[in-house]
Amino acid sequence: MKRIVVIVVVVLLVAGLLVSVPYSVDQSEFAYVTQFGRPVDTIDGAEDAGLHLKLPWPIQSVQRIDRRLQMFDLLGAELPTLDKKGQTIDKMLTVDGYVCWRIADKTGVDRFIRTIGTPERARAILGPVIGGRVGAVISKMPLDQLIHVAPSDQPQAVDLRADKLQAALLGGGADDLRRQVRDEYGIELVDVRLRRLNYPESVRPAIFERIRSERKRKAGDIESAGEQQARKIRADAERDAEIIRATAQANAELTRKKADADADRIRNEAHAQDREFYTFLQKLETYKQMLGKTSDVLLLSSKHPLFQLMLNPPGEKPK
Repeated sequence: MKRIVVIVVVVLLVAGLLVSVPYSVDQSEFAYVTQFGRPVDTIDGAEDAGLHLKLPWPIQSVQRIDRRLQMFDLLGAELPTLDKKGQTIDKMLTVDGYVCWRIADKTGVDRFIRTIGTPERARAILGPVIGGRVGAVISKMPLDQLIHVAPSDQPQAVDLRADKLQAALLGGGADDLRRQVRDEYGIELVDVRLRRLNYPESVRPAIFERIRSERKRKAGDIESAGEQQARKIRADAERDAEIIRATAQANAELTRKKADADADRIRNEAHAQDREFYTFLQKLETYKQMLGKTSDVLLLSSKHPLFQLMLNPPGEKPK
């Protein structure tokens, strides 16, 4: 009976050892292999996924680390901003952001496990570091650079401002936050972004009043520009009208002079055809004007030239 028990125990031990020897690695993870607590191998699932072998536990053990992109939110904070001249504090802003990160590479796995160990610890360690960087950058920037609305004809201005802010957060050279985090924790900072910028409740009324005053000022500028343009249009219209009137008057005067010249020519031609009859008509017109302007009664002799003119009109010229 004891022999059977021993055999069963040995078989179970052998089976357990055989089961713990093979292990699989997924494409989305790193496999960190240690022997008696010392690292001996790191397998990148993106390059060498599949079945692998190791010595049975407790000689060797495998710790799996997610190699995919991970994200956590930064704690919201109220941060001061500078005025337009960059000299004094303007307003407080409530800032919310997020961080995207992942294990840098096989070399970074060992550093990550030794210094941090878990994604939860990564959030606890990186959150204050990046939050401090956000506070330092925001406190040095004027408010208008953070919340100024881009013109409608420049929609790319929003992305350019976000990229500029990200570059300031990540730094460069000796202040390169990406390099510092990679060298110290084995973590690659993929992105640090501000999700939302808002005003605290205590300063919103003042901000809204400022927005209203700026809108009124812009409306006044637009109205002034419109009035100036209207004055220019009216002045141009009056100038064009004056030119048209002057041209019309000049044309009318030219037409009148031409008509007078034609009338004189026609009268001269008519006078030349029958001078005696033309003189008779001219005398009739003169008497008509002279007698038509008075209501007096005139007593004239029958020998008056008027009667002679009426009684002896010019006769027809013999052919």
